[in-house]
Formats: sequence, C-alpha cells, structure tokens
Amino acid sequence: MSDEAEIAGSGLDRLASVNLNLLVPLLAVLEERSVTRAAERVGLTQSAMSHAVSRMRRLFDDDLLVRQGSGATLTPRALELIAPLRAVLRQTAELVDFPDFDPVTDRRTITVAMTTSTAFVLGPRLGSLVAERAPKTTLRLRTIAVPSESTFTEHGVDVVLMSEGFASPHPRERLYDDRCVVVASPRTPPDASALDLLTAQPHIVVDSERRVFPYGVLDEQGVTYRVGQRISDFLLVPYLVGRVGGVALLRFRVAAEMRTLLDLRIEEFPFPIPGLGIDMVWNPNLGDQRFIAWLRQLLFDAVPNPTVAARVSGPRSG
Repeated sequence: MSDEAEIAGSGLDRLASVNLNLLVPLLAVLEERSVTRAAERVGLTQSAMSHAVSRMRRLFDDDLLVRQGSGATLTPRALELIAPLRAVLRQTAELVDFPDFDPVTDRRTITVAMTTSTAFVLGPRLGSLVAERAPKTTLRLRTIAVPSESTFTEHGVDVVLMSEGFASPHPRERLYDDRCVVVASPRTPPDASALDLLTAQPHIVVDSERRVFPYGVLDEQGVTYRVGQRISDFLLVPYLVGRVGGVALLRFRVAAEMRTLLDLRIEEFPFPIPGLGIDMVWNPNLGDQRFIAWLRQLLFDAVPNPTVAARVSGPRSG
C-alpha cells in the first residue's frame, strides 16, 4: 500500500477539512459544562464560544451539551469524548514542546477534588500557597462525597484527595495520615475517660446511609451508646458538640482545625482501629509532569502540623 493510500485509509486526509482549533474550546465546554465558564477559561468571548459550540455540534452530529433546569448535562457522546480528547491534546502539547511550567506566569485553573472535611483541613492553607506561588492561576476546589471515575472525566480534576478506605484503579500516594478521635464538649466531667464519654453522652452523628466506620468497632466491643442527633452536614457535627454538648467520632485533623474556632475536648479512640489516611490520586490523563511535581509539593506544604493545630484533651488555650 502506498503512503498516500495509507493516509487516506486512516482518515488523516479528512483532517484538512476540520478546524483543529475547536478541540481546546471543546474540552473546556465538556469539562466546565458551561459556555460562559469555558469561554473565560480559554480566553474567548461568550459569543465566540457559542459559535464554536455550534460548529462542534455540527462536526460530531450531536448536541454535546443539553440544558437541564438551571444547569446543563452532557450527552453520552460528549462523555465518551472527554478522555480521548484530553489524551490527544496532552500529546499535542508534548509534541510542540511548550516551555516549562512556570507557576509565576501560568494562568491555568488548578482543580483539586476532595471531601468537605478534607477541604476544611487543607483549603485555607492550600488557597494561600496557590495565591503566593502561582498568583495568576485559579484554584478550584471540587467537594465530592464518594470519588468515582467520572470525577476525572467530567470535571477536569487534576488530583483527587481520597480516604485510604476508597478503592481506585489508579496509583496513589499518601498525603497525610489521620485517625479517629472522640470529640466532646469541654463541659463534660474532666475525669471521664473516652469510653465513659461514649457510653454516657448522647452521640451526634452524620445522617447517612453509609455507617460511620468506628461505630462498627463499638458494636463489636459491646459498647452501649445512644444517638441523640443526626445531622446531614458533616462539619456541623463538631460545631454542635462544642456548642450544645454530647460526643462524636471525628477525624483528628478535622477536630484539630475546628478546635481553633471553638472549645472542644479531644480524646483518643479507646480501641485499636486502622488509620484514616488521605491519599493523592492523579488524573491519569494529566501528562504535564512538571506541573504535577509542583502541585504535589504544594499539597505536602499545605498539610497543617497537627501538633501545632491542637492539643489532645481539654479545651483550647487562650
């Protein structure tokens, strides 16, 4: 087969009739699910982005983005396009050999997905470090309940921070270790042990279909306890414990951060249990290794020192 025939057979000859400049705004639209946000991201006017979306719809013979209530949803065809489109653009960027990532001048949006509790621990410090070291970028925090593959494919996430208890098909690296602690009101009897608090004080728990892990341990140990309140918002749990009273089971780093805002008593969990570490899982389609190395170090630097953030047991000083 001749070279010309091989090119024609592969479909490469038809690329001459396609405006490949549409691929970058296409990815932006698919990840942002908003013409307005996609236009801001790639530096186009909204009218120019709307025109590009119309051309992309004709090119793929698909609506791609469909209005649904106050937002928008992607068609099945659009969802299929995200991963291969990211891969193509990444390979293209490597091919043209763009200059090294420079955090001082880079204008990208840095997207990190995590639970609300992890954002409570890392968010303030992470935001400060990004503003200091990459002043022209935008930090976007995506709060999620349970990570899934669509976290990467639908939201343009660079890295997911997930509990070690959640499985992932992608490589992971520990960001920080954590553990379960008993959190109580500082007005509880000072000589009461953690086990005393768990059996005597009403529990404030997250109202969820998923059973909070440490309660299974209490059941196995035959510990008797009473649930006094069920709260849908995780971060309200330690707040209500401090203000209203009672006891709760919480991650130590969340309790330590909350303890900088109000008085809390923190005691170690009375039985041996596995840790609750947080891992970094990188978007498998992200190929900018210089950016990954920079953001990885930034995340490590953003982890607060728990020995400084809080002192276990007793109300906070000052």
